[in-house]
Amino acid sequence: MNSIEHHIKFTKSGRYFTHGEMSDGKELIIALHGYGHLAAFFIKKFHQIDTSKYVIVCPEGLNRYYQNGTNGRVGASWMTKEDRENDIQDYITFLDTLLDHLKSECSFSKITLVGFSQGGATASRWLAYGHHNFDRFILWATVFPPDMEKEYTSKFNESENFFVFGSEDEYYSPAIVEDHFKEIQALELNFQMINFEGKHNIHQETLLNILEDV
Repeated sequence: MNSIEHHIKFTKSGRYFTHGEMSDGKELIIALHGYGHLAAFFIKKFHQIDTSKYVIVCPEGLNRYYQNGTNGRVGASWMTKEDRENDIQDYITFLDTLLDHLKSECSFSKITLVGFSQGGATASRWLAYGHHNFDRFILWATVFPPDMEKEYTSKFNESENFFVFGSEDEYYSPAIVEDHFKEIQALELNFQMINFEGKHNIHQETLLNILEDV
């Protein structure tokens, strides 16, 4: 007799970190970290942002693990290939619930969504399948999910979109980056490609230029 797989829904706590005071009129930046990061450390990449104008929120992936063996440094992941459909639905529910809560506290002038590395696919799926819209979407050092259903990509026409890569990214050569950008263009999505001199990281000057529309 074969084993049968089952699923059950239950309540789980999701963690997030903030930088800057919540107040009406500020721009909200929600930044999703990459594979193996923790939000407490990832949010430090945004500490140079003017908190009189912006408030930064970094949610953390729901799946944590020891990065080496059974103790020591801990990382978080948004999903793996195992039971991926349920992990995707879980993080979309978490992120939708979080933004519902943030909007109940403040009226933001603009909302920017940043997805870095693995967080880029997460952010893309959230924008497409979640119930919130964004003014600005930044796909940073990552690719657009190749399995995105065409009927959901129309939501990206409601935001200003950026595709950002460093010239020395350790995971993507310039040729591969160009190929991925052509795939986005083939979907008729309006993304602006931005390159900077640097590696697989958040480049501070480039980020500020996008936020300030320089």
